[in-house]
Amino acid sequence: MREWGRIGCIGFGGPPAHIRLLRDLCVERRQWMDAQEFEDAIAVCNLLPGPASTQLAIFCAWRLRGRAGALAGGAAFIVPGLIIILALAALFLSTSPPLWVLGAGAGAGAAVPAVAIHAGTGLTGASWRRRANAAGWLCYLIAGAASAATLGRWLVLVLLGCGLIELTVQFTGRRRHDANLPGVAVAPVLAAGAIGSGVLLSVAWVAFKVGALSYGGGFVIIPLMQSDAVSHYHWMTGAQFLNAVALGQITPGPVVQTVAVVGYAAAGLIGGILASLVAFSPSFAFVLFGAHRFDQIRGDHRARAFLAGAGPAAIGAIYGSAIPLTRALSHTWQYAVLAGALALLLVLRRGVVLTLLSAGAAGIVIALAVSTALQ
Repeated sequence: MREWGRIGCIGFGGPPAHIRLLRDLCVERRQWMDAQEFEDAIAVCNLLPGPASTQLAIFCAWRLRGRAGALAGGAAFIVPGLIIILALAALFLSTSPPLWVLGAGAGAGAAVPAVAIHAGTGLTGASWRRRANAAGWLCYLIAGAASAATLGRWLVLVLLGCGLIELTVQFTGRRRHDANLPGVAVAPVLAAGAIGSGVLLSVAWVAFKVGALSYGGGFVIIPLMQSDAVSHYHWMTGAQFLNAVALGQITPGPVVQTVAVVGYAAAGLIGGILASLVAFSPSFAFVLFGAHRFDQIRGDHRARAFLAGAGPAAIGAIYGSAIPLTRALSHTWQYAVLAGALALLLVLRRGVVLTLLSAGAAGIVIALAVSTALQ
């Protein structure tokens, strides 16, 4: 548990950093797993909906100490970042935050669309190389991008639809005798159903969609969360949502922790904790009840076929999320910060955390130097 807590405290940089730290711990230093088993676990987690690096952390703990280890290790990985992001949420979402806090939020928020584009480019190459059909892959990508830019909270239906279309295309005219394995990619969503009214129930529903539908990384659920939190439930302003996304990127641990800020905006500390608990529940469930079948899941043709459609659509959604995120910018100078962030990420190849911190610093300088910058 101590080692997973350490990774939860120093795991800045998102999934690549988490995977590197877990490999160093479990394969290279302690040799609890061999390299092939670790790579297979990564492959299975990428087939499942939800935050893959969190599922990998839970699986590695399960591999070491069973279900009790999975619960303890997963919690140790998640909780440090949750504590930090809730503390920052209280600061950034307070009634009258200091001017420098407003400037930092506006600056870092301006860089968020660039981070979305950077996340999409990081996933595109591998997905393109795995494509079964180039035309179909492009159609799914475009459908995801257009849906993220225009449909918002209905994006989930497009992701599921693309996955089911590809599943149907690949299995038309042939039958597979693998009915003993449930449809791992779709079951969590079909089991959900509509949740009724009430703030906490609404928070739980939004968080469940985040935990069960974030194919391709946490950024795929940004347009869905933005539509729910800003447009539908009005828990946050567009600028506050940009701050929430930025906080999820610069804090250690899973980037899906952004949902905790949304929950905090909706219902205070209880809402933030509830959102995080619900969002990560599917990841725990997948490992606790399915880890012993990971080898079977990796070879399951239905899971691969579904992801062949949902995966490109999710990447398109990440690209498309940059459009509503950019529309949320409210100050002219923020577009200059956005351009600088694009240059740092795509041209100079700097990291996400450094880029967001630099953008936040620029926002502080502008806010303090120009009294009307945030008006």
